Amino acid sequence: MTYGLDTSVIMRLLMGEPSGLAIKVRNFIEEHLTDGDMFFVSCLAASEAYFALQRHYCMSKEAAIMAMRALADEDGFTFSPEAKAALDTPDAWKASPGFVDRMLANEYSARGFSTVSCEKDFRKLDFTEIIA
Repeated sequence: MTYGLDTSVIMRLLMGEPSGLAIKVRNFIEEHLTDGDMFFVSCLAASEAYFALQRHYCMSKEAAIMAMRALADEDGFTFSPEAKAALDTPDAWKASPGFVDRMLANEYSARGFSTVSCEKDFRKLDFTEIIA
């Protein structure tokens, strides 16, 4: 079975806080990994975690990306292809368009859509239309 992870679970895995709940989360994950189950992280959950790490834990963009990359590299965890591609962007923490914008454009592109934006930086991405 594959489980989709909510942002609250991702945060417990990454930050280990609050410790009691983080231990319960890790035990749940380990039990299910032993059974051969998998865990999926959507673009929305990755976006929320990215912003929560910065806002609530004062992490830099780089540290937030690196923490999520580490989770994405753990056995049994799969990020959506669009999120994984954005995480794998070289220097993703300082890329422009940024991490969340890249996930958005990747998701639209995967569905055969062009992205429409007023942000000029989107010109760097394929399949975009800029309204300026």
